[in-house]
Amino acid sequence: MLGPLVNAATVIICSLAGTFLIKGIPGRIEEILKKAIGLFIIFIGIKGAFENQNILLLIVSMVTGSIIGEIIDIDKRMNKLGRWAEGKIVKNQADSKGNFSKGFVSATILFCTGAMAIVGSMDSGLKGDHQILYSKSVMDGSMSVIFGASFGIGTAFSSIPLLIYQGGIALASFYIRDFLTADIIREMSAVGSLVVAGIGFNFLGVKEIKVANLIPAIFIPLIYLTIAGFIK
Repeated sequence: MLGPLVNAATVIICSLAGTFLIKGIPGRIEEILKKAIGLFIIFIGIKGAFENQNILLLIVSMVTGSIIGEIIDIDKRMNKLGRWAEGKIVKNQADSKGNFSKGFVSATILFCTGAMAIVGSMDSGLKGDHQILYSKSVMDGSMSVIFGASFGIGTAFSSIPLLIYQGGIALASFYIRDFLTADIIREMSAVGSLVVAGIGFNFLGVKEIKVANLIPAIFIPLIYLTIAGFIK
């Protein structure tokens, strides 16, 4: 659990630094930073998606996962959770402009999806090797500073689902290690990366994508390839 704990702690510290030390960024600077971050996130997401070696599985995962996510409406539930926490923590909600929820949801999805979150957590659980999550901590910390400055303290609270998600993978990987093949890891990472790219488009201000509702897509390759392995 050391890797997941370090990653979560880094997000908290850097988010708070961005919120309280670098707050008050001029509007035009904040806007161009968001656009720059958006382009970077899209690049990272699409780059990771190209690791896919089963395009049909990628399409099926995105379609099936998005339908499941929309039925459950994960985006609504995450925003509701963010607003609840905002009401408990932020005194002047009129001034927050919903930024708490935006920071919480966007940062949670960004930090929890993608190859490094999955593979790094698996390495921590299977081999006690935390190097990938240490590297991810540096990247997440840098993003947390900017997110904290833009959205406020909501970013820091993304460390909670981050710790649960990565810690859960690390612990579960020990017990299901016989089922986690290289194909499963690769395809889950590819789908996760494509989901991350959606966050980048939201940063660019194009039509809002309910990225949280795409999260179930990440687990479709695990289900499909596990079943396919048993059938063979």
